Amino acid sequence: MEAKQIRTTFIEFFQSKAHQFVPSSPIVVKNDPTLMFTNAGMNQFKDAFLGNETPKFSRVANSQKCLRVSGKHNDLEEVGVDTYHHTMFEMLGNWSFGDYFKKEAIEWAWELLTKVYQLPKDRLYVSVFEGDSSDKLGLDQEAFDFWKKIVPEDRIIMGSKKDNFWEMGDTGPCGPCSEIHIDLRTDEEIAKAPGRSLVNQDHPQVIEIWNLVFMQFNRLADGSLKELPAKHVDTGMGFERLVRAIQQKSSNYDTDIFTPFISYLEQKSGKKYGQDEQTDIAFRVIADHIRAISFTIADGQLPSNNKAGYVIRRILRRAVRYGYTFLDFQSPFLYELCPLMASQFGEIFPEIREQQDFIAKVIQEEETSFLRTLDNGLKMLGIIKSEMKENGEKVLSGKVAFELYDTYGFPLDLTSLIARESGFSLDEKGFQAEMEKQKTRSRAASESETGDWVQVEEESSVEFLGYDQLESQSKIIKYRTVKEKKGEKYQLVLDRTPFYAESGGQVGDTGWLISDSEKIRVIDTKKENDLIVHFVEKLPQDPSALFTASVDRQKRSLTMNNHTATHLMHSALREVLGDHVQQRGSLVNERLLRFDFSHFSKMTEEEIEQVEKLVNEKIRENIPLLERRNVPIAEAKNMGATALFGEKYGDFVRVITFDPDFSVELCGGTHVPFTGQIGFFKITSEGSVASGVRRIEAITSVEAENYFRQQEDLLKEVQDILKNPKDVKKAIEALLSERNELKKELDVLHLEKAAQVKGQLISQFEEKDDHKVLIAQVSLPNADALKKLAYELKNEMEKSLIVLAADIDGKPQIAVIIDETLIAEKGYNAGQIVRDLAKEIQGGGGGQPFFATAGGKNLGGLPQVVSKARELFLG
Repeated sequence: MEAKQIRTTFIEFFQSKAHQFVPSSPIVVKNDPTLMFTNAGMNQFKDAFLGNETPKFSRVANSQKCLRVSGKHNDLEEVGVDTYHHTMFEMLGNWSFGDYFKKEAIEWAWELLTKVYQLPKDRLYVSVFEGDSSDKLGLDQEAFDFWKKIVPEDRIIMGSKKDNFWEMGDTGPCGPCSEIHIDLRTDEEIAKAPGRSLVNQDHPQVIEIWNLVFMQFNRLADGSLKELPAKHVDTGMGFERLVRAIQQKSSNYDTDIFTPFISYLEQKSGKKYGQDEQTDIAFRVIADHIRAISFTIADGQLPSNNKAGYVIRRILRRAVRYGYTFLDFQSPFLYELCPLMASQFGEIFPEIREQQDFIAKVIQEEETSFLRTLDNGLKMLGIIKSEMKENGEKVLSGKVAFELYDTYGFPLDLTSLIARESGFSLDEKGFQAEMEKQKTRSRAASESETGDWVQVEEESSVEFLGYDQLESQSKIIKYRTVKEKKGEKYQLVLDRTPFYAESGGQVGDTGWLISDSEKIRVIDTKKENDLIVHFVEKLPQDPSALFTASVDRQKRSLTMNNHTATHLMHSALREVLGDHVQQRGSLVNERLLRFDFSHFSKMTEEEIEQVEKLVNEKIRENIPLLERRNVPIAEAKNMGATALFGEKYGDFVRVITFDPDFSVELCGGTHVPFTGQIGFFKITSEGSVASGVRRIEAITSVEAENYFRQQEDLLKEVQDILKNPKDVKKAIEALLSERNELKKELDVLHLEKAAQVKGQLISQFEEKDDHKVLIAQVSLPNADALKKLAYELKNEMEKSLIVLAADIDGKPQIAVIIDETLIAEKGYNAGQIVRDLAKEIQGGGGGQPFFATAGGKNLGGLPQVVSKARELFLG
């Protein structure tokens, strides 16, 4: 059975059990501060487990794309080394929200595995939670009794909290679980040792394939457990492991999920999979990592230097390093695997096919950039090795190894390999110490402690009123404390609120909560899953009081101007540049709008002007907002509404339209009632922000007015300086022309001065053995004159060594130039000499063996440079 059929069979099986198929949520998590990436199928149903929302369906099944490379669930270092861990993987799952529980979950899992997929019963083992005294929990007797009716007791294993109590993170929904394991060893191996003893022992052929989690508790911040409002089922089966078991392979990478990628890499590298362990790891790493990279880019997360983007860049660079080191790929290669990705996943995850070209372009540019960095790192390592040999050192310091890792992406094993080949050892303890220092700095920078929610009113769904009103009468449902380095802040959830929570690039509202006795400033509003969380600097004296929730009207109005302008600009960009333009990120606040979009070249001035012209035309037309709420998603797409990749849309959406022929988009943000309110639109900058992504910053309304006033003030200042000419442009051109003429005259004077200095220096050469030496202090106008003088003196005097200590407009510089015959005969090296002399001027430099320069800070050190050089070469 092929992988695609195995996936389809799973979905159809649970549809036959009255489950609703729900598409995968994005792999990049938004509006959840506890997660960076989706790491389990249950993530998108978290609020249903917590009781914050009523699920649309009581039974659900899906195939969720997951990533485990950060936080508690981090498999990155194991990926490729073994045969069954992955960065990105698919989690097949079925869920019950307060409907069926342990009995049905266990019976259906067994039915699917043994009757539908026909896996052999005598190779399957199950485990149940044995209990844990720290949580005051006993044996999961209910699960044990159900399993006893299906399998012999000798195939039921008691599992510890580590193996059989599932938790999504340090806090959140959790509960006991039953795992199903399969023994994939040969019959001969099974006869020698029973599989029971190898379950959960990291045996590569005795692996877990399905985890049935019985969600009963919520882990609070203080570590205690609280019963959930209702009991739920959350199961997760690793698709890659299931396929391996059904296809009877000894490795996930031998299944048809991965073999097309490995076959391509074999053809490209000329190497065979299965012949060398280190090369095999490289094949597996690349075949795995291309999936994680592609899916995250498709969901809107580009490689970058911080947070989620840094994780993706690290995965990409790990793949490139393995290809570079073990498969001899010296040029970009990862991006060539994108067509295979589209073929493999295009049906179940259409975003991979739809964005194939964009994903490939981003990966190619990232590869090109990193290969340059890698090459620079190798050169740097070469210099370090040379210096170590000169100094007689045998151990490469951990600090240097960490700098290579941190700056050039060199993994420790690669640095260690290169060091050993050169006869050096590596201080690995020192490396780990530097790594720990960085982690400590990172933790300290982001450390905060969030307390548990304190309930004030009975839990209810939050009503958002902010589309229609900026003020409401509200009560606090719950609050909690957040302890930070700078002190404590507080978060509140209201039963009804006009405050817009940060989402889709639009910043959260600020404002006030006003009761009869106090006025509390709301400093921000954010989403946490489906909660609207209000950030305040102090808690109300009486949390149960009735409050007037009032939004800062001016900030909201200015923010709406920029948000609507963003929509108009997006449509204008597509009209001017083409339909390939897709939003890749945005920031909208009261001061500006920032918009990232897919495009692979710098916009011309003409293109920028066209976009501005189009947007301002729409503003002047004063188009009314056409807003439709609760539109079925299929209908919205048929209307031509633009959806954003990486956003999770529900069955019903909000459609925003400003001219049906120009701008129709899915959007949850706030907008102006008429485009005329925006006033004016002006692009202030356009540039590259990542591979294949451009960024525009623009202003509207009050900020645009301020911008043009500043430009007008600047023009007046220039006119005053120029004595108010009739034509400012002609006056500036005349000044520039005069300046250029004066510069030419100055260059002539500089040349004359350099010629005079050269004439004086010719007579100062001294004999030393069989060659000529000139060591002198000079004063010159610029560095070019110093270089020119050094070369002219060398050409005047055969077999010469020249050291010039120069005062260049008040800054010290040194030039050393040596005849090539002296380099061969005497072993002189201008680069080494200039570095040594530069210490006298508190500087540094380098260059070629025959010519090198250095700069420094201490002008008063030039006489010492001359003295030291004379001692070295004439002494």
